[in-house]
Amino acid sequence: MEAQPHHGVTQPDGPTDTAPPGGGAVVPVAPGLIAELTARGETVAVAESLTGGLVVATLVDVAGASAVVRGGVVAYATPVKTSLLGVDPELLATEGAVDPEVARQMASGVRTALAVDGEPATWGISTTGVAGPDPQDGKPVGTVFVGIASAERVDAVELHLDGDRDAIRHATVSELLARMSTRIRTGE
Repeated sequence: MEAQPHHGVTQPDGPTDTAPPGGGAVVPVAPGLIAELTARGETVAVAESLTGGLVVATLVDVAGASAVVRGGVVAYATPVKTSLLGVDPELLATEGAVDPEVARQMASGVRTALAVDGEPATWGISTTGVAGPDPQDGKPVGTVFVGIASAERVDAVELHLDGDRDAIRHATVSELLARMSTRIRTGE
């Protein structure tokens, strides 16, 4: 039986490693993250909305990723967040998809959705937000929530990113992977 997760929200403190406008940059933290997960014998599952597969693509670009990456779910359409990831439909109806609790539920849900032999992934990570060009659910362009879940704790981080659609999506990938790397190393 898994421990009850702690739920937290972290406020933004600015981008740490963003891709240039137009994206396409390799995320420098990805190789170290894959190496750390491999050394620890841990796995990761990815749930993405606004990034549309960029997070898992960035991870699997690293040699050796197959040892730790379980896979990814692109839940771009809001109903898929419920049907595949178990996000509460009432939450989606009242708050919309761009919400910290949605990010937490996506991260938790993908851990179990991509379980192997009944064993959830060690880590679940998620992205949801507004890449633009228009606001969504009353949230301005650049409002993003990333989720990081383990058996013990589930967090969401709110980001406010600038740039065009592509820059926001790539910055989201960089932010999520940098924050996951920090969480693994420090527990924070």
